[in-house]
Amino acid sequence: MKRTHLPLNALRVFDAAARHLSFTRAADELAVTPAAVGQQIRALEDVLGVVLFRRTSKGLELTPEGAAGLDPLREGFLRFEESVEAMQAGQASDRYTIAVPREFYAEWLAPRLARFQAGTTGVQYILAPDEHADFTEANLDLAIRLVDGPGELEGVQLAPAMRVTVAAPEHRDAWIEWPGMPLPQGVTPCIRAGSPGQALASALAGMGRTILPLALAEGGIARGALVAEGEPEQANRAYWLLAPPPQWRSKKVRSLVGFLSS
Repeated sequence: MKRTHLPLNALRVFDAAARHLSFTRAADELAVTPAAVGQQIRALEDVLGVVLFRRTSKGLELTPEGAAGLDPLREGFLRFEESVEAMQAGQASDRYTIAVPREFYAEWLAPRLARFQAGTTGVQYILAPDEHADFTEANLDLAIRLVDGPGELEGVQLAPAMRVTVAAPEHRDAWIEWPGMPLPQGVTPCIRAGSPGQALASALAGMGRTILPLALAEGGIARGALVAEGEPEQANRAYWLLAPPPQWRSKKVRSLVGFLSS
């Protein structure tokens, strides 16, 4: 039988039923009903063209055909377990590849990663040069993006979706614009920045005021390098920590996600 046609789930049920010689106890182990075990066994017998079990007065027993395949099957499952452990070995490491906007890394993420690193022996970080890098091509574990939600990825929002108008204490009476953050109606910007990081740098240099995500601006406000003009307002987008479901479920990613979102 071709590898692609192997009835792996039914073979797993057969292994459990053969170990217990009981559909009921096999069902308990697999968290299914005895009827489901029976259906899987009958389907496997139909595929293989052999009878695997017989019911006798003493209970369930393996046929010679069923017994003949049991040892190789169990050896195969052991190899499957070894394969899974080998694939998870890299995920069990403490090396993280992260795509993150430079400005958010500097203002928000780096101090938190330093604290996580201090409490996790041997942790390493690899920062992708492109914040919009493809997860597969860049072999990313996680990405942080300024978006309105996780979309098809798994994710957690790192900070409230808030924005604030800021400027340096000494600044020109001008506005700085960047894509995705429109200025008040009727305002003509003196600088059209290409990213929130460029807008932040321009504001810090005293070139004018701009509207930034609160998470990006609050460090500068706390240091006195920026002054908030008015109260923070609700925004559509926030910084999200994102990953495809397989990465999101890995032990090392769950550990970092839990730390950053706590």
